[in-house]
Amino acid sequence: MPLKPGAFKYDYLGLDEASIKRSIANRLVYSVGKDAYTATTRDWFHGLAYAVRDRLIERWMETMRTYYREDSKRVYYLSLEFLIGRTLMNSLLNMDIDEEARRALEAIGLDLEALREQEPDAALGNGGLGRLAACFLDSMATLRLPGYGYGIRYEYGMFRQRIENGYQVETPENWLRYGNPWEFARPEVLYPVQFHGRVVSYHNADGSICHDWTDTETIMAMAYDTPVPGYQTNTVNNLRLWTAKSTREFDLRYFNEGNYIKAVEAKNESENLSRVLYPDDTTDMGRTLRLRQQYFFVSASLQDILYRYLRHHDGFEQLPDKVAIQLNDTHPSIAIPELMRLLVDVYHLPWAQAWDITRRVFAYTNHTLLPEALETWPVELIERLLPRHLQIIYDINHFFLEAVRHRFPGDVDRLRRMSFIDETPPRRVRMAHLAIVGSHRVNGVSELHTQLMRETIFRDFHELWPDRIINITNGVTPRRWLHQANPGLTDIVSRRIGRGWIQDLARIRELEEWADDAGFRAEFRAVKQANKQALADKIGERLGIQVSVDSLFDVQVKRIHEYKRQLLNALHLVHLYNALRDGEDRLPRTVIFSGKAAPGYARAKLIIKLIHDIADVINNDPGIGDRLRVVFIPNYDVTTAGDIIPAAELSQQISTAGMEASGTGNMKLGLNGALTLGTLDGANVEMRDAVGEDNMFIFGLTREEVAEARARGQDPRAFVAADPCLARVLDMVGNGFFSPGEPQRFALLMQTLLDEGDHFMVLADFTAYCAAQERVEALYREPEDWSRRAVLNVARLGFFSSDRAVGQYADAIWRVSPVAHE
Repeated sequence: MPLKPGAFKYDYLGLDEASIKRSIANRLVYSVGKDAYTATTRDWFHGLAYAVRDRLIERWMETMRTYYREDSKRVYYLSLEFLIGRTLMNSLLNMDIDEEARRALEAIGLDLEALREQEPDAALGNGGLGRLAACFLDSMATLRLPGYGYGIRYEYGMFRQRIENGYQVETPENWLRYGNPWEFARPEVLYPVQFHGRVVSYHNADGSICHDWTDTETIMAMAYDTPVPGYQTNTVNNLRLWTAKSTREFDLRYFNEGNYIKAVEAKNESENLSRVLYPDDTTDMGRTLRLRQQYFFVSASLQDILYRYLRHHDGFEQLPDKVAIQLNDTHPSIAIPELMRLLVDVYHLPWAQAWDITRRVFAYTNHTLLPEALETWPVELIERLLPRHLQIIYDINHFFLEAVRHRFPGDVDRLRRMSFIDETPPRRVRMAHLAIVGSHRVNGVSELHTQLMRETIFRDFHELWPDRIINITNGVTPRRWLHQANPGLTDIVSRRIGRGWIQDLARIRELEEWADDAGFRAEFRAVKQANKQALADKIGERLGIQVSVDSLFDVQVKRIHEYKRQLLNALHLVHLYNALRDGEDRLPRTVIFSGKAAPGYARAKLIIKLIHDIADVINNDPGIGDRLRVVFIPNYDVTTAGDIIPAAELSQQISTAGMEASGTGNMKLGLNGALTLGTLDGANVEMRDAVGEDNMFIFGLTREEVAEARARGQDPRAFVAADPCLARVLDMVGNGFFSPGEPQRFALLMQTLLDEGDHFMVLADFTAYCAAQERVEALYREPEDWSRRAVLNVARLGFFSSDRAVGQYADAIWRVSPVAHE
């Protein structure tokens, strides 16, 4: 029944201190169900969160109404990860009511800092991929672009990392234990997602072939919505996450027989699908669950997208003009055959029309050059789990290879390389090939990465479609990674050049003239020292390690992986330790690591153990004192990054050249005034061009030199023979100096370095790395020069904003425009 005009009204909520105070009190009573006498700190946090959320909702609803009213083209960002971190401070700062909220809480007798610590990080991602997605959502809202995120509402995230006796131990990250005040459950938004079954083909009355996917297992996808506010704009976009619900809640027959476990078995098996991010895919069960997750969320998302489109449009001719879908890496690429299935099997479009629409709707971002990270799935697994989709993949592949055959007649090897199917037993589906063919644009995430895509892994596709692969270098949101993370630096920058840089990071270039101002450099150093003290206090509280704030804070924080070369950093630690034991005058240094290793990645987990064994020896050697400290901060997440990055002085970005797609930690650290020690890899190359090579410490083999060394073969022992310091370090690690109770503990790492060709060039780059670290020490002993270069880093990194990146996507790929509303 339609409402009468003007019948539905609600009160707009004030943004002043008194209104916020009243809202907090009301929410505590009417939403949390507590009063001031019984409320815990967590209760007060929830009351505050609900009060803030109320103010987002007004803007959120008006944003959605405007998109419908103007029939705006919408962007749908499909990502298996959204590493959004905590939401409270981000929302307060983006609405510019943080000081009003702080004063309102003080009037009640509460502290905003204490309340913000009650909020867990949303465990919806693992690393750079998920954090990039979160930055892009922030930027889309800030730029007033009609953007939606789609993903999975993981109940337990990836895992919570604990360190026991130096080893990584994975435990469930129960981030939803106390509820999530920012989300809205949408039990009415429910879509069926099918698995298994069989395909029945038959001829329609007009002679066309139809396909019926039947006898399937069905799981329901239920939506949860989270508002995503832009900075100082009325736009609030939506992040929709799916949770798995069983079609059968409870089997009363088993319950009545006393078999209580069997009574809920089907429900639990279905709902396990959305429990954990990235199940261990070293097992068949883990691989199956991972593919089920990917299809589950893209199927629900596409059904939702088409439902929204069809509410206001007849037919699908306009779909590419109203819908843009961005695939964040290969994980959502099964969406391409799923959209084809929906258009052809459900809505009965002719194949050619459906394929034209699909290609114009989708775009694909590639995030890796590692062949093992380019997702492939066994043909047998897809056939068993998604039989109709395998048929569609075969059909797309057939038509594609026919086109290739006509373009390059007689080139059988090219057909084999470009086929979606890797015929080497066991046969596998190359999901990246599917994503490229099914998208109208494919982008790399740094200039070097895009160049390598065109020249190496996707060379054949670039030769076929020279304009399809473009570059859009990654960026980070300055709201989260400077404005929120580093209020001290934000204050001194804004007092010099105003606050416009928060919304337009290119304007931070105006800070460059202050690099030569001694007074500003002194303030800059004071802010850095305060941030170091805050981090040192946290390290002392959490880990019981005392570090000197007068030492160089040398930071490497990222996912633990051999190509990211935490092992190179660890070997250098041993070299520094030897130098100090030999009586050399070395710069006092605190080396800080943080990052998770994948549960099934044995070598990465062993590197974590090596770092802890080295730390145990160095930190407990009375002859070393505070001249060298080694710290591994467990359970790296957005909040931990926000603690570490503002305090960092040296940023280690030391991946093997040619293996990192972009990196965004380099941008965050540089923007907070850390100087970069790095290889010419990923976005480091563009950062060097932006800030000047004199303001970075570049070392190591280039990607051409790495490729040449691998092609000709190299003897790693030759590097050891040429560098006595390296030989001493390897002898200590390999023969049990740091693991006397188990001398061969690190034999697997020594085997990787010495017997398997040193694939990641750790030994090949060791001597150059040590020389670069000596340049670091020399410059750090000149604090005025160091801080001048640090200021220049901050001032010259305005290009590396996610606002700039999203603007490029909007212009070059999505073809969407800002939508303003009151």
